[in-house]
Amino acid sequence: MSSVASAPVRVRFCPSPTGNPHVGLVRTALFNWAFARHHQGTLVFRIEDTDAARDSEESYAQLLDSMRWLGFDWDEGPEVGGPHTPYRQSQRMDLYKDVADKLLAAGRAYHCYCSQEELDSRREAARAAGKPSGYDGHCRDLSAAQVEEYKAQGRAPIVRFRMPDETITFTDLVRGELTFTPENVPDYGIVRANGAPLYTLVNPVDDALMEITHVLRGEDLLSSTPRQIALYKALIELGVAKEIPSFGHLPYVMGEGNKKLSKRDPESSLNLYRERGFLPEGLLNYLSLLGWSLSADQDIFGMDEMVAAFDIADVNPNPARFDLKKCEAINADHIRLLDVKDFTERCAPWLKAPVAPWAPEDFDAAKWEAIAPHAQTRLKVLSEITDNVDFLFLPEPVFDEASWTKAMKEGSDALLRTAREKLVAADWTSAESLKEAVLAAGEAHGLKLGKAQAPVRVAVTGRTVGLPLFESLEVLGEEKTLARIDAALARLSA
Repeated sequence: MSSVASAPVRVRFCPSPTGNPHVGLVRTALFNWAFARHHQGTLVFRIEDTDAARDSEESYAQLLDSMRWLGFDWDEGPEVGGPHTPYRQSQRMDLYKDVADKLLAAGRAYHCYCSQEELDSRREAARAAGKPSGYDGHCRDLSAAQVEEYKAQGRAPIVRFRMPDETITFTDLVRGELTFTPENVPDYGIVRANGAPLYTLVNPVDDALMEITHVLRGEDLLSSTPRQIALYKALIELGVAKEIPSFGHLPYVMGEGNKKLSKRDPESSLNLYRERGFLPEGLLNYLSLLGWSLSADQDIFGMDEMVAAFDIADVNPNPARFDLKKCEAINADHIRLLDVKDFTERCAPWLKAPVAPWAPEDFDAAKWEAIAPHAQTRLKVLSEITDNVDFLFLPEPVFDEASWTKAMKEGSDALLRTAREKLVAADWTSAESLKEAVLAAGEAHGLKLGKAQAPVRVAVTGRTVGLPLFESLEVLGEEKTLARIDAALARLSA
């Protein structure tokens, strides 16, 4: 099975501007983007904003900002334009009405006057009888008299698409050949009673008008595919569509408890990852592994490598589990791959007010640049930089009381005094010299380096773990280091 098309590839990413973007949405965008770029095709970015009750301009702006942050570029859509403008469904209502009218005129759709209560009652009866509970075709062939009676009752009809009485089979690019029988795909609504078009109409109509060749979307939409294929056939007859696109349904992203990751799950929010300081390339690398892999022995790669290798036929149809720890580990690898200058610049938001706990005037750019290479090897996410370097820019270290208790054991005061003496005589331009000083202090008290450096680290940084100690002392400088050791000795004697 191959996803290579003879015609130029045209795919679309069409989110709704409702709430914060979630990682499942990003994974869908990523696979569409990579597929388009692999085939030198076109990516259409379309906004599905026909739900006025849920859509918002704030979410629309956030969608565009998120796409830019992730590094996605699109060939047609908002801010870019293209031959199929506008790219917001709320601005395309006349197109949908025209198509709905054509479907009605051709007999491929009809008015349905059933009330919700009637529908629910008949569905319940069907279930009780062990029959399919979809729409039963009640209004398929109403007489003129029946229509007039419903109108006299003041009923406002919806528009339903008339499904053909035939089995629908198609080859899914991810799942292979799939078959749906007529009894499992009943007639369905395409226009609300108030005249508003439904997703079931606008999505395939836009795909047809924008000449989309491949529809790559979530598994949750698989059940709607036979309905859309039938609608496509009708649209081709009406001259609205040229062809039926190929469909590929991406696997679920699973969260805790083998449940689909939903918007309500904290780890699903894209904003969470931005706020924590994930790199776009690290996050995308991990999300690409949710259903696809570059090779059996390579988890870390850039988007150029993904684009070169990506084929939708290689996507695994089985659900993919979201593992936050693995996501962090992959992000850490990408942090280490950054050029040091790039790393220092990307950390900037976490080194400034209001995030940083130190006063702006206490930040020392030279100290930051000196410690950055050592910090780069220790971070999983960029937001961790604040706690790692606060000892450099705060007047005094922030003591973790548990760390203080753990490090300052009996005899720590004597060790600190000896360490201070050795450090005074050390070469403060050499981290190795500072290490030898603390090592010598430890030997004087019968301690190995690990035990000897713990009280020094807590006295100077406030924590038992952190950046490499001796490089940290070198950057902090002799005066501040000795002053903090003195303060710790005073605290111990008190």
